[in-house]
Amino acid sequence: MNYKQHHWHTCTADQVAENLDTNIHQGLSAKEVSERLDHYGENRITTKKGQSSIVRFLLQFHQPLIYILLGATIVTLLLGEYPDAAVIFAVVLINSTIGYIQETKALKAIDALSKSMSTIATVIRDSRQAVVNSVNLVPGDIVSVQPGDKIPADMRLFSVKNLQVDESALTGESVATEKKLDLVEADTLLGDRNNMGFATTVVTYGTGKGIVVSTGDRTEVGKINQSISSAEELDTPLTLKIKKFSHTLLWLILSLALFILALAYFRGESLADAFMVAVALMVGAIPEGLPAAVTIMLAIGVAQMAKRRAIIRKLVAVETLGSTNVICSDKTGTLTENQMTVQKILAGGEHFDVTGIGYKPEGKVIYEGEEVVLTQRPALRQLLRAGVLCNNSRIVGEGERWTAEGDPTEAALISAAEKAGIADHYTDQYYPRIDEVPFQSEYQYMASLHQHEQQAVVFLKGSVEAVLRSCDFMMTKTGAMVAIDLSDVQKRGEQFAAEGLRVLAFAFKNFDSSKTDVEHKDVAEGMIFIGLQGMIDPPRKEAIDAVALCQQAGIQVKMITGDHALTAATIADQLGIRGKTENGKLLALTGLELQKVSDEELKRIADEFSVFARVSPDQKLRLVKALQATGKVVAMTGDGVNDGPALKQANIGIAMGITGTEVAKDASDMVLTDDNFASIEAAVEEGRGVLDNLTKFIVWTLPTNLGEALVILASIAFATQLPLAPVQILWINMTTAVLLGLMLTFEPKELGIMDRPPIPSDKPILTFPLIMRTLLVGTLIMLSAFILFRYELSKGASLEESQTVATTVFIVLEGFYLFNCRSLRSSVRQIGWFSNKWVYYGAFAMFALQLVFIHAPVMNALFHSVPIDLNSWIRILIAGIGLFVIVSLEKTIRRKFTVSEEF
Repeated sequence: MNYKQHHWHTCTADQVAENLDTNIHQGLSAKEVSERLDHYGENRITTKKGQSSIVRFLLQFHQPLIYILLGATIVTLLLGEYPDAAVIFAVVLINSTIGYIQETKALKAIDALSKSMSTIATVIRDSRQAVVNSVNLVPGDIVSVQPGDKIPADMRLFSVKNLQVDESALTGESVATEKKLDLVEADTLLGDRNNMGFATTVVTYGTGKGIVVSTGDRTEVGKINQSISSAEELDTPLTLKIKKFSHTLLWLILSLALFILALAYFRGESLADAFMVAVALMVGAIPEGLPAAVTIMLAIGVAQMAKRRAIIRKLVAVETLGSTNVICSDKTGTLTENQMTVQKILAGGEHFDVTGIGYKPEGKVIYEGEEVVLTQRPALRQLLRAGVLCNNSRIVGEGERWTAEGDPTEAALISAAEKAGIADHYTDQYYPRIDEVPFQSEYQYMASLHQHEQQAVVFLKGSVEAVLRSCDFMMTKTGAMVAIDLSDVQKRGEQFAAEGLRVLAFAFKNFDSSKTDVEHKDVAEGMIFIGLQGMIDPPRKEAIDAVALCQQAGIQVKMITGDHALTAATIADQLGIRGKTENGKLLALTGLELQKVSDEELKRIADEFSVFARVSPDQKLRLVKALQATGKVVAMTGDGVNDGPALKQANIGIAMGITGTEVAKDASDMVLTDDNFASIEAAVEEGRGVLDNLTKFIVWTLPTNLGEALVILASIAFATQLPLAPVQILWINMTTAVLLGLMLTFEPKELGIMDRPPIPSDKPILTFPLIMRTLLVGTLIMLSAFILFRYELSKGASLEESQTVATTVFIVLEGFYLFNCRSLRSSVRQIGWFSNKWVYYGAFAMFALQLVFIHAPVMNALFHSVPIDLNSWIRILIAGIGLFVIVSLEKTIRRKFTVSEEF
């Protein structure tokens, strides 16, 4: 029962049947199926249970600074300060609730994979054909498939008839794969194992039979599931910095609190008073509003990005985009139109160019810069006519969007003909089809027979080699028939192919009107060669601009695709992607070459090359890990099942909204609604803006916490009463964070935001200039609050009145400093006084709320506040204006005497 795992693609069908103890004609017996089902389990992907809602909520409290606040709550509770304890705990609860609501850690990718495996299958068991649920398939089952079927398990094919399978979701190959029975080498990549059928891929044409060799987690898609499960979920640059900052702050706060506790106690103060001083210091030094504010700012960033066609599934993705320095993009549909387009034509010995992109029939056929007139080009007219007639597809337009119904290459031929004025309906009317020879992989061509006036015409379309084998003549540009020069045609076909074009050849042959059917023998010889059409899935115009912008911004763009190397390199070159070149041509590294590279060497190669073709899912994952190992912040795009592991491993996974599978979307952090690379560039720009504003918020809020800690230390040093009670500190931190700090979210993106390099992931939140500014502002706030507190006491004011003045000092000075933080370098005048009206709305709302804090009885009871007089307000406003002027001067001096833009 425990069969040995093989490279099944290297074995003959008889060897596979023998190894699995099955019979390709009779199948397995019901008893054998039952035994194997017990042994191997059902044919489904194993799902893993995620964390419960309760656990995820409790994990929100698992943060160093939250521990301090919880400790402060317990201490104040034990001291009988119940209102203070309630307010402190309420702050903790609000932060944790916001974090829980916004967090979306639970991935659904494995569930999506499991669903994608569930289908029905046609099998042979006990010598009879039966239809069963695919979950009941076992190794050794004999399965048959036909067009539209989803292949239910990995199987070794032993019978195919023109079988073509869409494996794009698994391999990234943009064109359906033709299946053959030939043996292939052991190290052949997944996309080239043409004698295998893989679970979840879809049959698009023909029929086939195979022996099930792997089910459930042992299938290729099952291995991808395991890769998704094992991929690390990485912290973002900002969360890493905040985590590091939090740990440093934790030890600093605890050390200061213990020092103050000991100092106050040994100076003769009661233990209760000493504890309250320590609690005030701890509460003051912790930026309580930071987690909630960051979460809200990111959520607002999500809304902004949605307008740029980027749907954010995980909040941290917004910030990560701002630090991204490598974008690994799929080719088909993201960087390209995902619409095959004829670009070059050879007819009558002449070369023509075709303008226009995609299936939309807008463009021209050009010869030496001039639009052609078909009546003067009989060979070209016959070639385009052949492309429309020998064709089973059509193009459909809905407004500006045109789609293909049928084969993409055939749709491209119709569009090219219509650009020259040959309409689909016209050819059907004047060349009605009588018969056809459908495309067959062993022949590599399709033929169609048409009635035209008093004769019958056969048109032939296929690979250059297949069509030329049948041709004895060729049509010249004047319409004359001459002997064909095979070597010249082959050379021109190779030139097309060298440009990354997919080349189709065309020929025709006239019969008398009595001809009513067409067979292979009719097109075996005597055909007249008309010409070649070369097509490609062209790059999106907006993607070219977006790639240029990204590279200008210091972001590397890399193409990682399942397509062929030549096609990938050609498209990458047209997009302007920079990378390793040879003789002026961009080089592509293939998956086969990657197999031979060690993980250490891959770090260099991943950075050096920019185009990777024919890569497998595990190689995509290796490439992402290699780039991350060199310190890169990696964004990865994808749409298929095969992209799932790399999407999850990347710092930010980006799935396609239109063509993307559910697996790709659920493994991603962001979904593009238009599948367009240009939207990634737009999202990066938005991400940089959000990251800028987050940094401004942090730079704005930290001086407050520093000032609060310093004012507590000053009260200890001068043996005076506390200028701020713990609940008043919490009032300052929470209200200003929401009503003042959050207004920075609406700050417009600064000029030249995409002209600067990405922020290094190891760069600290506070650079030296910002540390110095934080110390300056924190000291000024402390001095203002402490001096005015002492002044109020000296003129006979009560402790509550003096503390209310100190609290208001903090809030007013934060309001003035907010305007300084609208840009870390430029002045308010340079960025525009009214370019962000929200700061005025926030300042007005904060002022109104502070009046409630001062005058409302319920607030007086909760926060120990009392009304203050007009003279106190005047002194406070003078202090605020002074702070604004000093910081503005500091910024002016720094701009004048420093060259570096780094802040």
